[in-house]
Amino acid sequence: MKKIISLALCLVLSTFVLSGCSNNSEPFEEKSYTPGTQIHEIHLDVRDREIEMSISEDDQVHIRYSENSKEYYDISVSDENVLTMASASNKEWTDYIGVKPSAKDRKISLQIPDALLENLTLSTTNEDINLSELVVTGSISLSANNGNITFGKLDVGNALDLTAKNGDISGTVTGSYDDFAIQSEVKKGKSNLPDNKDSGAKTLHVSCNNGNISIDFQN
Repeated sequence: MKKIISLALCLVLSTFVLSGCSNNSEPFEEKSYTPGTQIHEIHLDVRDREIEMSISEDDQVHIRYSENSKEYYDISVSDENVLTMASASNKEWTDYIGVKPSAKDRKISLQIPDALLENLTLSTTNEDINLSELVVTGSISLSANNGNITFGKLDVGNALDLTAKNGDISGTVTGSYDDFAIQSEVKKGKSNLPDNKDSGAKTLHVSCNNGNISIDFQN
């Protein structure tokens, strides 16, 4: 019995020590990025980060984010003017114990010029994706694992793809109901969309697991 109590005390003390080490981790630094060329397509694939998108006022793409040597991002622009931003990590296992970064340090603010982007793909985990009203000439794809997807009026040239797990999907799509061929699936939730609708020049695919779907159409 004494051995069991001693072992339990050691585990508790170890947890406090490791948490203390994590709480004293390297602070995050606020940064910004603006590519030096006109971007045609954006791919963001991040983990544990909220993505907040708004309209740029100068027809350029701007990204504001926070990082340190343990949690940072790989950002690049291809020859085809495709901007890619992906999470990168240099963590030890002890870095996962303790307090997570503040909400400010876990947010990515993305500013996009309206009607100048062809395609937009955003993916995150354990946080939300929030988009303002936006026009793209091609497609938009949004994916949130353990988070909500909310958006203002989205106007797509050909396709809108929305996927959420353990979160809701809600917003407004530019156009009428008849403009879209629709495929939707919802598990453990409610949806105001049909499971399948074949006719429509554009496509709308919505998938939600353990959450609700609420999408309106507006010209």
